[in-house]
Amino acid sequence: MPWQLLTRLGHDVRFATERGGETPAADRRLLDGVIFGRLGAAAEPKAFYAEMQSDDAFRAPMSWADVSADEFDGLILPGGHAPRMRQYLGSDELRTKVAEFWSLGRPVGAICHGVLVLARTHDAATGRSLLYGRRTTCLPKYMERSAFVATAWRLGRYYRTYPEYVEDEVRDALRDPADFERGRRVLSKRGTATDDAPAFCVEDGNYISARWPGDAYLFARRFASRLGR
Repeated sequence: MPWQLLTRLGHDVRFATERGGETPAADRRLLDGVIFGRLGAAAEPKAFYAEMQSDDAFRAPMSWADVSADEFDGLILPGGHAPRMRQYLGSDELRTKVAEFWSLGRPVGAICHGVLVLARTHDAATGRSLLYGRRTTCLPKYMERSAFVATAWRLGRYYRTYPEYVEDEVRDALRDPADFERGRRVLSKRGTATDDAPAFCVEDGNYISARWPGDAYLFARRFASRLGR
């Protein structure tokens, strides 16, 4: 969704993966349905994904090592779950690049598990998390727990990327527990192109965070507004 909106507004969106070069791919379960054809992506985001697959920048991503922070106006840290996400969420190399970009004061957006990258990245001067002293949201514990309980009998720990819940780790990185904002409870209703009522984002200075795919439209619009178009 952020790619679709930003490219429509005329922004040049680049992608980066660990090694670069090879075209990345979404988890097939999210496209086909996580369990019994359900809990996967809806028709519209799947159509956006199919369109994105033809984008030259997506087909030939940069490597994290080749990213020069000062060449970009904004940074989005996307989400995702399942143990294979650890490649992204646990990378020291990526955190070094994120810290460089954060120091520029330019717009940074993170959604769902992507907030963990910021929580785990430390400021060189203070040694504290980049989120220390910031307000944020992330994937709420009740959502992560509900998805795990509903599918564990068939998929095991597919919905538990780490033993610790995302919300718990993010909260531990903050200066004050009150800096974490969960938003009102939702389990299935999602924001759309014309209805932001179910969606939720937290904005704090140059930083924008959201909880899950149901917030993606609002998240993308708020991030785009920071880029000045």
